[in-house]
Amino acid sequence: MARIKFLGTAGARYVVARQLRASGGVYIEEAGTRLLLDPGPGTLVYMAREKLRPEKLHGLIVTHVHLDHSADLNILVDAMTEGGLKRRGKVFLPREGLYGENAILLPYLRPYTEEIQILVPQQEYRLGDLVFRTSVRHHHPAETYGIILELSGKKVGFVVDTLYFPGLLESYRGCQILVLNVVRYKPHPSPQVQHLCVANVKEILEKLRPEKAVLTHFGMTMIRANPKQVAQKLSRETGVPVTAAWDGMELEI
Repeated sequence: MARIKFLGTAGARYVVARQLRASGGVYIEEAGTRLLLDPGPGTLVYMAREKLRPEKLHGLIVTHVHLDHSADLNILVDAMTEGGLKRRGKVFLPREGLYGENAILLPYLRPYTEEIQILVPQQEYRLGDLVFRTSVRHHHPAETYGIILELSGKKVGFVVDTLYFPGLLESYRGCQILVLNVVRYKPHPSPQVQHLCVANVKEILEKLRPEKAVLTHFGMTMIRANPKQVAQKLSRETGVPVTAAWDGMELEI
């Protein structure tokens, strides 16, 4: 049995900055392999509150370099390797997270890890017995990839930050469970704000028909709209069971 724990459900700057929701990313465990997806601000603290030990992690995935997805990457690498005393763990991140002006992994920490792997579009990766695949590149200001994991015989797709575009769907076709970052309640008038809104989620669910869906990574407009009520409405309209994640929610697969 696999478990997914939402250490935080905050998305966008105001919800994160004011900690209206926690911003700790997603903890994933299957068959003894432990993974942290998108270690946002406070992940180390939220792991401690949930009695999850960072030195037991086997890997970290950063889908893109924005702070709400990567702020605790360095402290978790340090904790995972016990300050470099034990060389272990893998880090997966886009190329711009390792090279250039947007590099987020500190150079002195890099040798602490067992391996660093660069995420590229539609590529398969392995962490112990856990296998995952990247999506097409998302439409987002930073280099961004969604993640599709094989967990307990199910395909679980994490549709992270992106503007909706038709080519998005093929990457997640066949996923029995979809976890969707829904920052916006309604579309933003500016094309520079590249996030999913509720109407996009409805279209995705109607076209892909997963067994279940989970909404997370909420911005202010979603908080005001009440994510639980939004999920209930989507369930009625699409026929797909939809849950709005809460901080600390655990999903067993």
